[in-house]
Amino acid sequence: MARKFLYLVAILIALALAVLFVLRVWSTELTRYAFVPQVVFQKQEPLPTGAYANRAMWISRPDIGAKDPAQWAPQGVARQQGKAAVFFIHPSSYLARAFWNAPVTEPDSARRADYFVNAMASAFNGQAQVWAPRYRQAAFGTFLTDQPEAQQAQDVAYADVLVAFDAFLAAAPQDAPIVLAGHSQGALHLMHLLKDRIAGKPLAARVVAAYPIGWPISVEHDLPVMGLPSCNAPDQKGCIMSWSSFAEPADPAMILDAYRARPALDGKAKGTQAVLCTNPLTGRTGGSAPASANLGTLRPSNDAPSGEIIPKAVPARCDDTTGLLMLGDPPELGPYVLPGNNYHIYDIPLFWINLRADVARRTQAWEALRQP
Repeated sequence: MARKFLYLVAILIALALAVLFVLRVWSTELTRYAFVPQVVFQKQEPLPTGAYANRAMWISRPDIGAKDPAQWAPQGVARQQGKAAVFFIHPSSYLARAFWNAPVTEPDSARRADYFVNAMASAFNGQAQVWAPRYRQAAFGTFLTDQPEAQQAQDVAYADVLVAFDAFLAAAPQDAPIVLAGHSQGALHLMHLLKDRIAGKPLAARVVAAYPIGWPISVEHDLPVMGLPSCNAPDQKGCIMSWSSFAEPADPAMILDAYRARPALDGKAKGTQAVLCTNPLTGRTGGSAPASANLGTLRPSNDAPSGEIIPKAVPARCDDTTGLLMLGDPPELGPYVLPGNNYHIYDIPLFWINLRADVARRTQAWEALRQP
């Protein structure tokens, strides 16, 4: 009996090693197979006029009330209200392969989007309003393939975001400062929005700051056409904060390869230069800060809305070679750390309190310049 047990253990160990070998060698191919849609792309008609007048098209907006996931705050966080109106674009929440563009009513992705807004957009609710639209987001798998359907799906999603943004501008107070934010797919759409609707436009004067977080930005080819500089002081207004978080040892090869495969906003190849890294603990481009500078990391709960704030938990260092934000030893935040020590899902929760303070400082700086 003991010998049979040892044989069983040996077989299980061999199987485990075989699985690990397959995942290591063919991880990219397996990931694409698991997430890239395998259906014919269906052309999507533009949203009808006034689509975003419907409250159901918003995850968050000022009249949703107590069920608004962006209005949650952890215990002990003051609810002082600034004057800015915030437009937040949520990240990819559709992980299935049945559609290239997720219907806004698809239940799993809608529930996941609500969770992301709760954990991420809530960092911005110290301001007067938070608006977070639902949109026909591109499937997660569109970012893992160079098939033409992928870009078509992303174009559909961006078109929805533009319609939502126009509805946001029409509804927000016309003299209010605005904050623009997005994560992952949302950050990519925000980069395009900055290029198309902010750069060189009068609206740029109203922008407190933009936070396209969790999507690499080329300093040479993306940033110059986005219309705003990177933030180089904690009280600077009209600037861009962006970072992508990795614990060490980091293996960002898959992320950087996917980033470099796409043309930049100026239409050119991105090359291998370091991406933009603004440090959320200092409010400046580049540099490092110890964990003692971290005012509070949000450890999200699996059941939103909830979570606890942990002060002084995580340091942050902008890596000079890659431009990625390094966290040191892997922090224990939850089960959603991606391969390569990629803390993508936690980009905002890692620095939840510091981000909240960053928005407040820049809003105050914007207001101070407009006082008689």
